[in-house]
Amino acid sequence: MNDGKRTPWIVGVSGASGTPYAAAVLRGLLGAGESVDLVVSRASRLTLLDETGISFRDAHWREDLAAWLARGADGKPDTFDVSGALDDVRYWAAGDLAAGPSSGSYPAKGMLVVPASTAAVAGVALGLSKDLLQRVASVTLKERRPLVVAVRETPLNGQTLKHMVALDEAGAVVLPASPAFYAGATHIQDLVDFVAGRVLDAAGVPHELYRRWEGELGGAPRSD
Repeated sequence: MNDGKRTPWIVGVSGASGTPYAAAVLRGLLGAGESVDLVVSRASRLTLLDETGISFRDAHWREDLAAWLARGADGKPDTFDVSGALDDVRYWAAGDLAAGPSSGSYPAKGMLVVPASTAAVAGVALGLSKDLLQRVASVTLKERRPLVVAVRETPLNGQTLKHMVALDEAGAVVLPASPAFYAGATHIQDLVDFVAGRVLDAAGVPHELYRRWEGELGGAPRSD
């Protein structure tokens, strides 16, 4: 929580399909009262445009982010009320390698890369730092802060699997964007929220995005 000294979670959005996952994670963080620093890669802007019709612009990032977060996973606009929720969001351009989070001295709780493309996975595993997203992920690892990488790709080739193992060995949590169905999903948003909830679980951020397993069969809600 924000205790007067701003210590944000950094959310990196790469070019993989799955921008609703990122939106759900961002809503979850903001709903928990967390500060957020946002990095949107150049490739992810193309994906966002394709999946939502939203053009994410540096000069109008707050307006575009509000439209993105208000949109449901089914494409309906104004599904979520995000008015006032962006007050503690700070945006950094992907090409700004001198941005605050590029340094280990910048205070941060950790980083969530969601969705993570195989290119982002490779770049972070190899320490390439070719853009701000990869640089911040590398900084997060070297500072021993939590790094959650929500990989969104299938099938996975051997090289990507090796990169994922390298991330795990470096201390990251590799979290494939794999929805589960035991929570009784009846809507696409339920599946998206499950993955987002697992990302927040890995970061230790409280939420109520999905029904947790309690050891009882048949506990999921049903729609007849």
